Amino acid sequence: MVNNLPFSGSYQAGDVEFLLKPVEIDMTPVEQKEQLIQSGARHYSEMLSQEPEPTRWHLELFSRALDAGAGRLAKEVTMLARTLAHQFGDMPIVLVSLVRAGVPLGVMLQQALRAMGRESYHYGISIIRDRGIDEAALESIEARHGTAGIVFVDGWTGKGAITGELIRSLEHRPGYPAQPRLVVLADPCGKAWLSASDDDWLIPFGIMGAPVSGLISRSLWSEAGLHGCVQCDHLAQYDCSQQLVNTVAEYARSLDVSALPACQQDPQHQQQLVAQSEAVIAMLAARYQVNSINRIKPGIAEATRAVLRRVPDQVLVRSVDDPDVALLVYLAQQKGLTITEAGADLGQYRAVTIIKKVL
Repeated sequence: MVNNLPFSGSYQAGDVEFLLKPVEIDMTPVEQKEQLIQSGARHYSEMLSQEPEPTRWHLELFSRALDAGAGRLAKEVTMLARTLAHQFGDMPIVLVSLVRAGVPLGVMLQQALRAMGRESYHYGISIIRDRGIDEAALESIEARHGTAGIVFVDGWTGKGAITGELIRSLEHRPGYPAQPRLVVLADPCGKAWLSASDDDWLIPFGIMGAPVSGLISRSLWSEAGLHGCVQCDHLAQYDCSQQLVNTVAEYARSLDVSALPACQQDPQHQQQLVAQSEAVIAMLAARYQVNSINRIKPGIAEATRAVLRRVPDQVLVRSVDDPDVALLVYLAQQKGLTITEAGADLGQYRAVTIIKKVL
């Protein structure tokens, strides 16, 4: 078992245990990081850029998104928790959230399961595109709980890259089904095991980084032992992590839980979503001469995060008047990016950011 000191970031101790190793590293400027990534000189998981302080407008839009979306979040988190409780019977449920986007949903699910009187555990671990899951962290969880009750938690799906990474990471590990038990709030690309909807909607925790993720950074690759993270103390005054989960929990207390439906996945509908997503990505790659689909970031959350922490080239939205993309449009305008109103060409997505080719 991994020997590490449990920590929960800015969340309550019982809500999550991060299986990550806090480290200190020199920050890489965004433009330099982009060149190193695209040249193949460094993998994105080996570098971090300093996460900027959110502007007053950014914080205001987060508050608006939370005001508008907290009721939906409470309902859908409760639906997911009830479905998991039914699926696993009396077995303890082990939530393994994928850092960072899965962690806020995992915390809310942990709280919802406890409110139902269910035994559950919640960990935050790293998974990195092209490099896989943190095996040291997963082995630690397996040693404590076995594999039967493990479900992986992410915030949403974009293109489905993390689903693919989970499949590759788990295929040689005993005790896991062929389709990973990946739980997300929204599954527009149709590649999750369980989701509350397939909508590309303004998920409040999708448009903020460390301040809604327990004040930790994106994870950093480590060859041996736990993957790393940086604790973002410089953003402490903007921390919304507890505000987010407390607001959702307050809404959840007023729900008539017995009246909520279970979450159902329709395999035929999911296949349609997968095909449509792949068609949209292929069309955009051809239209904008994108040589790597890793440079295409579909969905409101992915598109917004790409503008915040990468070197974007342009932003496409279904409609510039859509209030759910207001923050994305604002951030794009601040950076002088081209904003294209693409309408139905975006399929199920309401926004896409294309990363600039810098080499």
